[in-house]
Amino acid sequence: MKDNPSSGRPTMTDLDHERHPARHWHVLPDGRIQCDVCPRFCKLHDGQRGLCFVRARDGDRLVLTTYGRSSGFCIDPIEKKPLAHFLPGTPVLSFGTAGCNLTCKFCQNWDISKARAFDRLMDRADPEAIAEAALRTGCRSVAYTYNDPVIFLEYAVDVARACRARGIKNVAVTAGYVCAEARNELFELMDAANVDLKAFTEGFYHRLCTASLEPVKETLVWLKHETGVWLELTTLLIPDENDGDAEIEDLSRWVKEALGPDVPLHFTAFHPDWKMLDKAPTSKTTLQRARAIARRQGLRYVYTGNIRDPEGQSTRCHGCGTLLIGRDWHEITSWTLDAAGRCRACGEACAGVFEPRPGDWGSRRQPVTIQRHRGATARSASSASAASAGATATG
Repeated sequence: MKDNPSSGRPTMTDLDHERHPARHWHVLPDGRIQCDVCPRFCKLHDGQRGLCFVRARDGDRLVLTTYGRSSGFCIDPIEKKPLAHFLPGTPVLSFGTAGCNLTCKFCQNWDISKARAFDRLMDRADPEAIAEAALRTGCRSVAYTYNDPVIFLEYAVDVARACRARGIKNVAVTAGYVCAEARNELFELMDAANVDLKAFTEGFYHRLCTASLEPVKETLVWLKHETGVWLELTTLLIPDENDGDAEIEDLSRWVKEALGPDVPLHFTAFHPDWKMLDKAPTSKTTLQRARAIARRQGLRYVYTGNIRDPEGQSTRCHGCGTLLIGRDWHEITSWTLDAAGRCRACGEACAGVFEPRPGDWGSRRQPVTIQRHRGATARSASSASAASAGATATG
């Protein structure tokens, strides 16, 4: 790769990598191609890449340069995404590619999202092979994560379609920085999403992510009110950047008013990384304070993350306070929901997508090698579909 000295944008000079036709772009009057996947609207001359690095102009078209290539595959507990109210205890096959459409100085996955070399993408897998691997390994869902599926939309959509055909659920882990048409296409095939609400000020988004808060808020409102996608939020609390009482109050109040009190909110701990090495890790006290503030604002399901805090990571009935799902890190330690996802003590529904019994995957992380699709699986697609049909959505 080399840079175009006239624009500062990286250029596409390695012709060996597969270039898959991209969608959501148009030609400008001056001949440049504008990418319409995210609100950056990168305007490209031939050979240039967008800020995400993986969407590029190739002649008279836009292409995705990472289709079929991944930074690796791993089976995680669904709680690690984090999702606390979506098929608890079940395994999820997780993967990502390279690049990102944000420039977060505090990125916790910077080795993947900031990758500028394709040798970081070691694993090749077509959509059918990924879906078959999920089925073969007993995963209930596939998560598009580590970087953001918005930038590898065409690949994510094809994998999601193959998964849905086999009764495998789809989970997007995203910053929500996406335009309306691309958003519609991506989330049409998603069953759950965890969206990073990185802060609640435009100054934070502009200064630390070179982005804007408003498009993220628009995505969140649309997901909650215009789709059937199960939604949870994550805010990484960074000392002296977004952890003040007033900002946490504003964020929590907006979530309740715009999205509703049943949307789970995860406050997670920052650790020094990437270009923000001068900050101290987030304290347990800060996370617990944020949780208390959000609960006072009327949010029913507020969690702490990246620390050990069994009380802050467990689910209680908002009606009577009974412990519904006990957790210690990613391990489920107790379960008192009934088969319909209601509190056994008072009958109040717990919002989420639940099955009669939780999964038993635990906290394991298991790397997976995706083999070429041969159509053979250890269990049939019909059995996965039957299991999927047993899930109950409440709230």
